[in-house]
Amino acid sequence: MAMSVQVFCDDRFHPAATVREGLAPLGRDWSFVWTDNVHEWKPESLADFPAVILSKSNTASATDWSPWLVGGKETAFRDYVRAGGGLLIVHSGCASYAQVEPMRAVTGGAFTHHPPACEVTIESTDDHALTAGVDARFSVFDEHYFVTLDDLDADVFLRSRSSHGMQPSGWTRREGAGRVCVLTPGHFAQVWLHPSFQKLLANALRWVSAS
Repeated sequence: MAMSVQVFCDDRFHPAATVREGLAPLGRDWSFVWTDNVHEWKPESLADFPAVILSKSNTASATDWSPWLVGGKETAFRDYVRAGGGLLIVHSGCASYAQVEPMRAVTGGAFTHHPPACEVTIESTDDHALTAGVDARFSVFDEHYFVTLDDLDADVFLRSRSSHGMQPSGWTRREGAGRVCVLTPGHFAQVWLHPSFQKLLANALRWVSAS
């Protein structure tokens, strides 16, 4: 039976369609449950899933730019992971949470900025569980995310390089009884659908759900 994964997506600059298209090829192995209406979302529902994908900045939707992790929901993902849940954060899932301390803490860092979309070369670490089957180096046209990595003990397995510099672009960390993986590429569907990124997503989902 396919494992159920809750997916949060759709925000001001990142339409849900991109994430849906990017995850569609993985639907043979995982059953994705989409959360589009975050106003009706209840944090306790996270406990129903062994893994969660967050690819959504702190805006309620593409048309509602108000923050959604407010009113006591700020600790929901941190508490979920500490209790043994698996959290995969992709691209916009690390954006606009820099001032939401519980989210920044569970992520292990925060997005700071990106230059205009450009050619980005992604380089993976050899002999790492999350890079099995991934090209050691591949290039995509993407937003090159620049981040502040707060957790100096985070296991960085992916780096990205462009004419603007080099950045950590994939890392894992433990939080309580659970696991967190962050992948910063992914603005365009073509990035999600790249064979090496598809493999990264699959490896990451397996890793976080092994908590």
